[in-house]
Amino acid sequence: MAINNPYQSYQQNSVNTASPGELTLMLYNGCLKFITIGKKAIEKGNIEDKNTNLLKAQNIIRELMVTLNMDVAISQDMMTLYEFINRRLMEANMKNDISALNEVEELITDFRDTWKEAIQMNRQKQFAQSGRA
Repeated sequence: MAINNPYQSYQQNSVNTASPGELTLMLYNGCLKFITIGKKAIEKGNIEDKNTNLLKAQNIIRELMVTLNMDVAISQDMMTLYEFINRRLMEANMKNDISALNEVEELITDFRDTWKEAIQMNRQKQFAQSGRA
């Protein structure tokens, strides 16, 4: 299938060439985007848009859950937090609860920011090592 839209083509190439760490960052950003759209839909009383976007956010959280390496100790804690976020997204969707969305948005923003910092530190480390060669 040909992609005629240059922005869509750029997005597809970004996903295809991203490292696993960058893909995780994209997932966090996508989740935050869908939560924001869901909140705006609640405020406007647009139930269909709210449901569509909050389900997309839940799908991202479920994808993050599936990709956890459960052999790593911190993954157990992340799984618990992802389960909590998923449950709060479901509750927010059923009850039009913006406060629940604000709560999970804060958690996901913290995860995203921490992940972004880890990627930057890893790049600096790799750059420093390649500079010594």
